[in-house]
Amino acid sequence: MGASTHRVEFTIHGMTCASCVGRVEKALKKAAPQADVNVNLATERAVIQGDHLNEADLIAVVKKTGYDVIQPNKTIELHILGMTCASCVGRVEKALQKVEGVISVHINLATEKATLTCQETVTAHRLEQVVERAGYTATEIKQQVPSDRSQQKAHERQHLKRDLWCAVLFTLPIFLLEMGSHVSHGFESWIHSHLGQTLNWSIQAVLATLVLVIPGRRFYQKGIPALLRLAPDMNSLVSVGTLAAYGFSMVALLFPSVLPEHTLHVYFEAAAVIVTLILLGRYFEAKAKGKTSQAIQHLIGLQPKMARVIAEDGTVSEVAIDAIHTGMLIQILPGQKIAVDGVVNQGQSYVDESMITGEPLAVKKQSGSRVVAGTVNQQGQLTVYVDTAQHDTVLSKIIQMVEQAQGSKLPIQTWVDRITTWFVPVVMLASLITFLIWLIWGPAPSLSFALVNAVAVLIIACPCAMGLATPTSIMVATGQGAKMGILFRKGDALQSLKEVKAVGIDKTGTITLGQPQVTRFTVTPSFQAQHVLQYVASLEQFSEHPLALAILDRAKAEKLELLAVEHFITVTGLGIHATIDQMKIQVGSDQFMYTLGIDIQQFKTDAEQDITSGKTVIYVAIDGVLAAMFTIADEIKPSSFSAIKQLHALGLKVVMISGDQEKTAQAIATQLGIDDVIAGVRPEGKSQAIEQLQANYGKVAYIGDGINDAPALAVADVGIAIGTGTDIAIESADVVLMSGDLDAAIAAIALSQATIKNIQQNLFWAFIYNIALIPIAAGILYPHYQISLSPMLAAFAMGLSSVFVLTNALRLTQFKPPSLKHQ
Repeated sequence: MGASTHRVEFTIHGMTCASCVGRVEKALKKAAPQADVNVNLATERAVIQGDHLNEADLIAVVKKTGYDVIQPNKTIELHILGMTCASCVGRVEKALQKVEGVISVHINLATEKATLTCQETVTAHRLEQVVERAGYTATEIKQQVPSDRSQQKAHERQHLKRDLWCAVLFTLPIFLLEMGSHVSHGFESWIHSHLGQTLNWSIQAVLATLVLVIPGRRFYQKGIPALLRLAPDMNSLVSVGTLAAYGFSMVALLFPSVLPEHTLHVYFEAAAVIVTLILLGRYFEAKAKGKTSQAIQHLIGLQPKMARVIAEDGTVSEVAIDAIHTGMLIQILPGQKIAVDGVVNQGQSYVDESMITGEPLAVKKQSGSRVVAGTVNQQGQLTVYVDTAQHDTVLSKIIQMVEQAQGSKLPIQTWVDRITTWFVPVVMLASLITFLIWLIWGPAPSLSFALVNAVAVLIIACPCAMGLATPTSIMVATGQGAKMGILFRKGDALQSLKEVKAVGIDKTGTITLGQPQVTRFTVTPSFQAQHVLQYVASLEQFSEHPLALAILDRAKAEKLELLAVEHFITVTGLGIHATIDQMKIQVGSDQFMYTLGIDIQQFKTDAEQDITSGKTVIYVAIDGVLAAMFTIADEIKPSSFSAIKQLHALGLKVVMISGDQEKTAQAIATQLGIDDVIAGVRPEGKSQAIEQLQANYGKVAYIGDGINDAPALAVADVGIAIGTGTDIAIESADVVLMSGDLDAAIAAIALSQATIKNIQQNLFWAFIYNIALIPIAAGILYPHYQISLSPMLAAFAMGLSSVFVLTNALRLTQFKPPSLKHQ
């Protein structure tokens, strides 16, 4: 591997609790000491980032630790040139099928594309070489690898369900034979008269053996090797507990003379019922886990499988989405999902983009408008030009962001991991102490009583619930956020947002619409308005400032031709100047005019009036003489008023950061009820403004439009970038909002608070459960109240604890942002 930092990611099968996670992380960190290692129980994925990583070595380390690594098949697409007939196709297919690791090959002569399903070890470069040796030219078509994780999990649930029913089938007769005699004296008499104790116990032994060997083998395949490595996990607890009960019972059946007569008893029903109940808990847990990942499956399902491609001759044909590439024309009929990212080439319609942006209102689309894959065409027919590869679509990037966020680890998880690393060994020690105490001081038969309590301690302990407490909430919350157009690029932003004390907000495009308009244009007597507007618009075409668009729109409306510009220079934060027709044109703020020594007093009254009402004033000088004044207004978004109130309701200080003059910025802040204003800030000074807020308030979130706010987004404790539905690849932000309203930022903060509260609830009940029930299982209540916990009840409670944590996490699917709660 190269020296550059890169990422290795794979799925680990067999982890059942937080102890498993700790063990795998410890092994990986030992193999890659300088790397950042993150193992997630809920997603069952390991992510390792660092230098000089060897994926094969890391996988080997995991396997040596006792877990399986699942490497799903991948799809590689090749564009093949030179094929002219079916014979060519057959030749290339035959050559590719011989490559080791290639599972299937499908070649389309019309599109000149080969689609291969391969193992992870197969590389596109290797396939390209094989095609070249066959006499053709091949290049890889980059695309998103489809995930088959959901199918794998569905298969696992089906396998678990089958084992559960098998366990129930064998356990039920054992339970009836053993427990029925305690319930009905007549049934007990019937068993003794028709079966006898020996035959009764023998039948139970056979059935219990089947339970342990067939459905229960999963626990021993993982638990016993882990125990031998001195690294016990949850499977080890189940293995030791059930084998202890089963082994004691087999000795009582086959070698009764080695045991004291008063201890002769069998616990086959305990061993079988424990396995069955734990399988039941695992099945419910698997079903609940499936629900936590439904958001990802929903996003994947947004993109249709087929698209209507318009050929050069005008004919339309249905083509698989994997065969779509840039340059194609796609026909979108009314009511259809849009299959691609592209630009409308022909037609007019309204498109429902709510599944991407969270905005309920349909958006008008016409020639030149952008459309996004997964959205729904409502009315007219559209022809769309494909300009984005499948792996670069907005939907693909959303899925990638959500998957990365779901696999992340919050700071709160760190101390949980430290505890759970030692949890299982401590439980095993507690079980041994329980056994010894009751063996020495327990009631007769003390051996049986000691065994039952020791097994109960092993079974009741549940690091599963501890391990699932944080990641499941993250999975549900990030998925729910994606449905609302909130993308957590970094999972730890979920926790950081809750800890924020103040919010800095960019003005233009965030608080305001970002669509400024010229509301006043005044020219001095020495100049003609049309000429001045033409000069200024010619300069502003090179400016990236939003205010420039307002002047260009005014010039466009008057159908003015833009002139040639020379020596264009931007004075950051002040203005611009250039030469047109050998005249020096200077455009900028009052400060810019002051630096040039130009008197602007004749516009003072109008300027102050406009500034007081929250508008921006810029001045124009030609050859050093004041020529005109423009007043530009950027209307406040209607949602900004309620958003500021909701931020205050969440207990946050709100500060507006703007490049406008102090009076203009203060006027807008007063209208909105904003706590503080930092005005006259140049783009490069926004990060310093954030540092100032951090010194004053503590942790700070910054909300910007993601265009010129990158430094501030990076410096803030949480950077929140407001997108437009397509601008989502904002590397410096922690949270990306697909809609353009501040309401989405409120929802993100509220979701963070709800998520951390949910995690705290999960952890509380997971720890309280163990703190309360382990002593009861050990028999602490027996001396005074004669209350003890049977291993069967312990198994049921253990499964219930994990299901409770998962069910509580799923409550986040009902989360509603503050703006909707009051509707």
